[in-house]
Amino acid sequence: MSTNVPSIAPQLLRSRLTKVCVAIIGATPAEMIEKATSVVKETPFLEFRLDYLEKPLLALPKFKHFFAANTAATAIATCRRAAGGGKFAGSVAAEVEILSKAAEAGFHLADLELQSAEALKRADLQKLRDTGIALIISHHDFNATKDLDGIYARIAKFAPDFVKIVPTAKALVDNVTLIRFLERMNDHTNIIGICMGDAGVISRVLGVRAGSAFTFAAATMGEETGPGQIAARTLIETYRIDHVDAATKVYGVAGNPIRGSLSPIMMNTAFRRETVNAVYLALQTAKLSDLLKLVHEIPIQGLSVTMPLKQDIMAHLERTDPLSAKIGACNTVLRVPSGENAGKLFGFNTDVAGIVGPLEKRMSLRGAKVLVLGAGGAGRAAVFGLRDKGAEVFILNRTAETAHKLARQSGSKTIKKDAVSKTTFDVILNATPVGMAGNKAAPLLEAKDLNTKLVFDLVYNPLETPLLHMARQMSIPIITGVEMFVQQGARQFEIFTGKPAPEEEMFRVVLHALRQQAEVAAAEAAAAPTPKAAKAHHAEPKSAAKPKVAKAHHAAPKSAAKPKSKPAARATAKSAVKSVAKKSGAKAR
Repeated sequence: MSTNVPSIAPQLLRSRLTKVCVAIIGATPAEMIEKATSVVKETPFLEFRLDYLEKPLLALPKFKHFFAANTAATAIATCRRAAGGGKFAGSVAAEVEILSKAAEAGFHLADLELQSAEALKRADLQKLRDTGIALIISHHDFNATKDLDGIYARIAKFAPDFVKIVPTAKALVDNVTLIRFLERMNDHTNIIGICMGDAGVISRVLGVRAGSAFTFAAATMGEETGPGQIAARTLIETYRIDHVDAATKVYGVAGNPIRGSLSPIMMNTAFRRETVNAVYLALQTAKLSDLLKLVHEIPIQGLSVTMPLKQDIMAHLERTDPLSAKIGACNTVLRVPSGENAGKLFGFNTDVAGIVGPLEKRMSLRGAKVLVLGAGGAGRAAVFGLRDKGAEVFILNRTAETAHKLARQSGSKTIKKDAVSKTTFDVILNATPVGMAGNKAAPLLEAKDLNTKLVFDLVYNPLETPLLHMARQMSIPIITGVEMFVQQGARQFEIFTGKPAPEEEMFRVVLHALRQQAEVAAAEAAAAPTPKAAKAHHAEPKSAAKPKVAKAHHAAPKSAAKPKSKPAARATAKSAVKSVAKKSGAKAR
């Protein structure tokens, strides 16, 4: 046995562990250490994935130097074999040798996969223990969430310092299964429980509250070591995991797809600004039954509902506001906290305010001729909201039958695609997901169809959609989806909390996030090889290649018709519009 192993007493070790362990990956030891150095001061609890290295043993002296220079760091050594979902191609014996030597290099904990532990002779496992390193025995199921008690029993036989159980959430309710398991085992303070997958975000934020010793996070976005893993900064700053406790109310945005939603950063920013003890999560699901079970089990106190659930959820609400009932779609659900209706779900629609508000800042809607693209939940909100304000509404939808039904219900008209280019409108409004980041559907309209004074796209990500880009090239004023997104979100915040929404801060954080995403996308596009000139057509055009058209501008609010909104929010919107317009080479008026 080595006599210079920096072993730490169990009680002292636990005192060093924070709620978040940051996973560090890299192709070389230098790359790993560089990443670790950048995060260790803020998050000193680290996991080094040694299986990402070509020769882990040779790298250990470098890590020893790192620990000598960063004495506050607490580190897990992981060298997961390919059979357990890792990258190490060596044998179980080689894995154990690396973990044993990692103890000598200054690592405090070693993560050994259950399959490896079961393949070892007890004497060989004892040699690892004798190094003084704390032992985590882990099990990862990349296919399902099942038999958690059985897995625990298999691990417990080895009496490790920590038991790590990581299933995959195929549905939202799988998080409930894991959370209930953690709550049952709450007298065991050494269990780590996380669900992988996009549907498992709930467990990564709420698992610690339920009893998980800690959770894992990626060093930065794009460096995830498991499906659904969240970046450390997002977990700490957006979800405020250090402040999540038994009294924290849980809210979320539900739908499919949800990965790119900026609702969590917008709402969590608002909660922090207004000192509300709440957390807002991304709930990835297309099944209403899955969502409803989660709402009652966690419980979820309020929901932002997006496609494809806005209409289907109506049948499960105890009450709705008149607007939702008329539209037949709901985007906001509140779980009644107390009283005779405690636990029941009430529905609201804030989409209409988000759509009508920005338009009324710019024009009178009475008698305005508006083309609405789409007849889904957002389309219905747009059509009924516009009709209520006296607009003449035309509906274009891929499924003509759905458009005809909505037209009959709202007193609107339908229009065929070939008639659009021959008709003049005051507004063309896109209420479909076409143009959304990741959506590959073909555009509904061509440049020749934009015979309008204004184009409003409800899609907010990306900031400039293909439709808005086309309008800019034709010098047609536009309204981005950010205005609608923040407006409807602000009303949701007020329904959830009873407090005025910090609209200025919400607008700022959403715009900042979108601009960051645009910069990253532009950098990636610039770095990507383009062997064929045709590929350059899809990239953002360079300033030298801009078409010589009249100056495009963002649609400015009408000065005569003052909107009923906070002055600060208006000022922010105005400056943000200028910023966006400047970035795209347009003028804001």
